[in-house]
Amino acid sequence: ETEPLTSKKDVSDCNEGEDCKENGLLVRNPKSALRLVEDGNKVHPSQGDKGEAAQISNGYSGVQSSVPCNGMGEVEDAQCTAPAATTTTTTTTSTTCGAEGQQQLMELEDRETWSKKIDFLLSVIGYAVDLGNVWRFPYICYQNGGGAFLIPYTIMAIFGGIPLFYMELALGQYHRNGCISIWRKICPIFKGIGFAICIIDLYVASYYNTIMAWAFYYLVSSFTAELPWTSCTNAWNTGNCTNYFSKDNVSWSLHSISPAEEFYTRQVLQVHRSNGLDDLGGISWQLTLCLLLIFTIVYFSIWKGVKTSGKVVWVTATFPYIILFILLVRGATLPGAWRGVLYYLKPDWQKLLATEVWVDAAAQIFFSLGPGFGVLLAYASYNKFHNNCYQDALVTSTVNCVTSFVSGFVIFTVLGYMAEMRNEDVSEVAKDTGPSLLFITYAEAIANMPASTFFAIIFFLMLLTLGLDSTFAGLEGVITGVLDEFPHVWSKRRELFVLGLTIICFLASLATLTFGGAYVVKLFEEYATGPAVLTVVFLEAVAVAWFYGITQFCNDVKEMLGFTPGWYWRVCWVAISPIFLLFVTCSFLSNPPELRLFDYSYPYWTTVVGYCIGTSSIICIPIYMVYRLIITPGTLKERILKSITPETATEIPFGDIRMNAV
Repeated sequence: ETEPLTSKKDVSDCNEGEDCKENGLLVRNPKSALRLVEDGNKVHPSQGDKGEAAQISNGYSGVQSSVPCNGMGEVEDAQCTAPAATTTTTTTTSTTCGAEGQQQLMELEDRETWSKKIDFLLSVIGYAVDLGNVWRFPYICYQNGGGAFLIPYTIMAIFGGIPLFYMELALGQYHRNGCISIWRKICPIFKGIGFAICIIDLYVASYYNTIMAWAFYYLVSSFTAELPWTSCTNAWNTGNCTNYFSKDNVSWSLHSISPAEEFYTRQVLQVHRSNGLDDLGGISWQLTLCLLLIFTIVYFSIWKGVKTSGKVVWVTATFPYIILFILLVRGATLPGAWRGVLYYLKPDWQKLLATEVWVDAAAQIFFSLGPGFGVLLAYASYNKFHNNCYQDALVTSTVNCVTSFVSGFVIFTVLGYMAEMRNEDVSEVAKDTGPSLLFITYAEAIANMPASTFFAIIFFLMLLTLGLDSTFAGLEGVITGVLDEFPHVWSKRRELFVLGLTIICFLASLATLTFGGAYVVKLFEEYATGPAVLTVVFLEAVAVAWFYGITQFCNDVKEMLGFTPGWYWRVCWVAISPIFLLFVTCSFLSNPPELRLFDYSYPYWTTVVGYCIGTSSIICIPIYMVYRLIITPGTLKERILKSITPETATEIPFGDIRMNAV
């Protein structure tokens, strides 16, 4: 039987703190408003009342209509009932009152939120602060002018990175959807961006976790009285192995190789058993077991959603700061530490005239903060509607940048110590870049400190925790995107979907576990994410600022926070940030990196393969645009207009009910 909308049963079924479905529409036309009449605990809608103004304080007008789901008069006997009421609904051509609209209401009612605000903040900080903060920023800083590099870095953060970071948090929190379905509410023709983001995240998961497998291998190897990369008497060592930390007087020559480097290349990676990308060799079973354990940890951390991952990040996001502080104090007390700090911060003002320095600064702040991976959209979508995401954006981005800067002191105090021991210049010691800086240079320095076993264990534990919460975030971006897009299939089967996703990522990682896997990791790191993510965020910024409308977006922010973003944010979103992204993308494409790892120079065909990998994700965007125009009825002009017009209303809270913003 159909219960009337105004029955006491309906009202009582809307428990306190829950969303009720007997709500109406929010329309922007101030002339179309409805007087809400109280009669006991009942709300009586009336068609004749639509012309009477009853402005709602949030800037929208409340409408309680007999056709409340779409406001277009396309529904026959349609009713929005309380959750417990059983109602028969008959629809004609309605888009919002159909399965999609009802599905949206179900999503909003069932959508979980963060247990505490600090869970969200730690998750975002854990995502933004990753392995790149420890190895990439210090290297780029001293390579591009030392202390002088902080000027372009700060400028790019203020006008490029932070505005994009804030924009994604606001979008996710307001629309409460993942990276795919959110485009129905912004600009449907750009929905391909969501699919591109998911593919990019899968590429990252296929190689990023392998780096953590290397760290886990080091961690297990550290539980010995003498660390295995301190001597040249092991089975994997060669005649060129030179331990200049030994008590004997040893001279360092051009052909000398440290025991730490041989442990990394010949024992952990075993690259000497591969001839390059055209002959990767077999799979390392030791690294396979390490990666399997890492994915097991990842699965049981995210399988239940943000309720569980929000608790895990209390460890994975805070532990690295404790270790960084310990390593900073230890490094500052080492002989020669001042040489490393001086080399790190000594400004080279001439470098500021080079375009490459500004490109590196823009790329570093962008990839450090991490917009474009769908993570900020996903995490913010689990926030309460009126959460202050503006404050969150400033706090988390500042913490991220400060962490990068402090990590430079942690690294360079040790490099100064290494230069002192080798009796060389710091520039000679600091040649290693990327993971090699951590797994060779820093590992060797730790091995020759007092209490080396303790420092090795906590250092590689820090690397693991830095990587884990970034992996949680990347996969959550995919999970939230897919579950919000296909809730009728996966909403009740999250654990099964997460299991399937982790298995796929593990199988996709097998190529990086081969003897030549380090070459694959380098290729994916340079091409699979760089230009693809830059393109994605550029189109995202254009779609929001120019198609959805900067005025509409600022009104959305005001709806949540109570204040409108100022002219600085508007100018950044409309012009500066897109130009910033276009500048970095064009610089990358005009000067593709010449890849080299150890003694292996990548052949020319790998550049073609790299661009194909990068294109395989962003190709989703034009493909979906064409598909959207084909399936949309009408003339070409009508199709374009319909495709750039939001098709689904965004539900916003109004008291104890949820209203549609249309």
